[in-house]
Amino acid sequence: MNAASAVGAGTNQAMAFGLDEDQRAILDQADRYGRNELYPLCRRMDDEEWWPEEAFPKLGEAGFFGATIPEQYGGAGLDLLAAGLVLQGFSRWNHAMALSVAAHDNLCANNIYRNGNEDQRRRYLPDLCAGRTIGALGLTEPGAGSDALGSMRTTARLDGDHYVLNGSKIYITNGPVADVLLVYAKTDKERGAKGISAFIVEKDFPGFRVAQKLVKMGYRGSQTAELVFEDCRVPVANRVGEENQGVAIVMSGLDLERAMISPICLGVAERALELSIDYAKTRQQFGKPIGSFQMVQSMLADMYVLVETMRSFTYRVLAEAAPLEIGGGGRGDIHMLTAASVMYAAEACHQVLDKAVQVHGGSGYIWESEINRLFRSTKLLEIGAGTTEVRKMIIAGELLKGMSRNG
Repeated sequence: MNAASAVGAGTNQAMAFGLDEDQRAILDQADRYGRNELYPLCRRMDDEEWWPEEAFPKLGEAGFFGATIPEQYGGAGLDLLAAGLVLQGFSRWNHAMALSVAAHDNLCANNIYRNGNEDQRRRYLPDLCAGRTIGALGLTEPGAGSDALGSMRTTARLDGDHYVLNGSKIYITNGPVADVLLVYAKTDKERGAKGISAFIVEKDFPGFRVAQKLVKMGYRGSQTAELVFEDCRVPVANRVGEENQGVAIVMSGLDLERAMISPICLGVAERALELSIDYAKTRQQFGKPIGSFQMVQSMLADMYVLVETMRSFTYRVLAEAAPLEIGGGGRGDIHMLTAASVMYAAEACHQVLDKAVQVHGGSGYIWESEINRLFRSTKLLEIGAGTTEVRKMIIAGELLKGMSRNG
């Protein structure tokens, strides 16, 4: 290998662990928009659990929705990594808005694109991509958390050209403000998890209502609700996929959701590290900046290593999950990787924020401080989209299956 080819090979290897020019531009645009437009909203969103109604139309106009959706439906025609970079950039400045964007863009719009028919795509995706409507996903129920499929009680009964839905969903991100919801219900109770179907529900359908808006510890501006279906009539034309085939939609959707939570953790951790470095430079104790003390330096170094390992793992898994086939997921390496990515990112984010509050001392314990707001965000992502414990079960299960195949 000559010198020129050696340099070229080195560049290609380096790019495998970073972003190319176009991807860097996406992240920079999201970061700039987040800083200028979303950061000014976050204090009120946290204090009052306030939802800025103008935010989604502006995000749509700026082109931040539909990264994974083709242009013919109003999207950008990019990929999952691009969508993740948008979330990373937003999460640095307003993690509550980033979570709502993930539920809208990935859990609802991308699921409809991947699993819906042409009529459903054309009816719903243009408005979702433009931010004219807000999307949500309805899976978790009051009596079913980690066992969301097996314990599902919401039912859908065929009645002529409609299904009649009865039941409830809880902890639904965007629930209080959603216009369009992708909802799972049992169409064949005898078949258990294999008797589930998916439906597109509009907020104005008779029999649908928001039972209560839930008040949370963190991500307070991202609206969360309990939803109720009381003889809610949903047209047959709004069933997504075949009847009783919803489990495939759920499982592939969960893998993609886990991949998309990791960049939210990364953005939060990046901001916490930035704030901690600034504080360590300016906070004076014993006549010198606290950043000159080795204990503080040790915490900053640990935080940096955690952030950088989160970054590499997050990008790798987003890139590997991007080509997940329609109906794929819920098994194999990608199932294990997405669970591992979000498990590591959530736990690392928690560690970064714990150290960040420690660096800030008393000021970090005050509710109004930004670092306190970031710290209160950490626990949710160790619970949502499958708890840390469930993620470990997924990883171990796939590892043991691999051993059985190799044995």
